[in-house]
Amino acid sequence: MALFMGALMIHGIQPGPLFIGKYPELFWGFIASMYIGNLMLLVLNLPLIGLWVRVLKTPYVILFPLILLFCLIGVYSLNSNVAEIVIMLGFGILGFFLRRVGFEGAPFILAMVLGPVMETSLRQSLLISRGSFSIFVTRPPLPERGPSPLGGFTYRTVGSSRRRILRFRAG
Repeated sequence: MALFMGALMIHGIQPGPLFIGKYPELFWGFIASMYIGNLMLLVLNLPLIGLWVRVLKTPYVILFPLILLFCLIGVYSLNSNVAEIVIMLGFGILGFFLRRVGFEGAPFILAMVLGPVMETSLRQSLLISRGSFSIFVTRPPLPERGPSPLGGFTYRTVGSSRRRILRFRAG
């Protein structure tokens, strides 16, 4: 749902309680697409259950190279660019090590979707404040409420990162 909201924000549509009233065709189109997608999955997957079971029984030694091959073909077929294959492999290796240390992938995907919106908002804030970063710490509500969440976030991030690194080194 967060990805959908991020996609709406990228297209200049404000999600929230007025979304259904302002954009009913988009809202009901989204609901209808969910129903259609679920029906398609049901129609396609029920007859293919035996095939999916056989695919899952395929040894990992065979399945992994096939998945990698299909990913390589897909990346290369888009723009016929070998550099994109290297980028895909680099991010795959990075993802492997991050997953091994205990990081999840969903926050990275969310950051890719919401990053441009946040960058635009940062730029607007800096234009309003004439380039001064003090707008982020002097304007309400940050002085009253800012230190507590920031301190908690820092404590959790540093503490969990230290535990992950120690667990990675030990195991």
